[in-house]
Amino acid sequence: MISLVPGLDYRTRATETLNEDIVRYYNECYWDYRTSWLDARNLAIHYGFWDEDTQTHSQSLLNMNRELAEMAQIRPGSRILDAGCGIGGSSLWLAEHYGARVTGITLGEAQVELAGKNAAKRNLSELANFRVADFCATPFDSETFDVVWGIESICHALDKRAFVEEAVRILKPGGRLVCADGYALKREFNEGEWQIVTTCLNGWQIPNLATPDEFRAYLEESGFGEIRFRDATANIMPSSQRLYQTALLTYPMQKLMAWTRLRTPAQSGNFYTALNQYRIFRDGLGCYGIFCTVKS
Repeated sequence: MISLVPGLDYRTRATETLNEDIVRYYNECYWDYRTSWLDARNLAIHYGFWDEDTQTHSQSLLNMNRELAEMAQIRPGSRILDAGCGIGGSSLWLAEHYGARVTGITLGEAQVELAGKNAAKRNLSELANFRVADFCATPFDSETFDVVWGIESICHALDKRAFVEEAVRILKPGGRLVCADGYALKREFNEGEWQIVTTCLNGWQIPNLATPDEFRAYLEESGFGEIRFRDATANIMPSSQRLYQTALLTYPMQKLMAWTRLRTPAQSGNFYTALNQYRIFRDGLGCYGIFCTVKS
């Protein structure tokens, strides 16, 4: 059996520092997301949330914003930090639907520029602004935000506890942290399971995964209370299946383009993760969950 220990970097194909590899991944794989996943309305680089009323993939991506906003009880005019904002999808949705004042941070300058352009197109630049920053060590004053928001970004942190401690620092008393992400369901894996897990860690530049219990402990130890956790694995499975099926359909093209060097290692890693991520959830190696908690 092979162990997945918190706080260690299990990527075997790292080329530079973790943050530099994350930036390269999102820069080089943006076209994959743009052509097969997101659209101009949702700008989403994450799984969708499916319920009985969901009819389309695009709708499911917007639903994820709605689910987190309802859990966090976001109010008009809230000041929100979008930790790992990507190209601005959630930030702009929050500004549009709540009149929230959103600061989106990401490690990549290219994402900041694109998010800013997306805000300008929607006349939301006064409500949504974007900058390069690390959500584990932000430049903001203590007690600045009403909400810290993260969708499938906290998994990139080497030390998840460091993110939690920074979130509690920059939140106002009574402020909320809400995040949706993947979590490990066990710490010991056989060789076959380990190959699936490390394929996904390498492909999506994720150094490790916390378990739900570990993440809850980080929250408790850092001074958060009223901790709620929703296992949303069933809700994201249609998205996970869609990603898997898309990879199957494009497998011959991927092989040809990789052989002719028309796809970068980051793009190929993204492809093989799309092919394997479904098994993480299907086989009970991990789950998808939403945490919401309040700063005491």
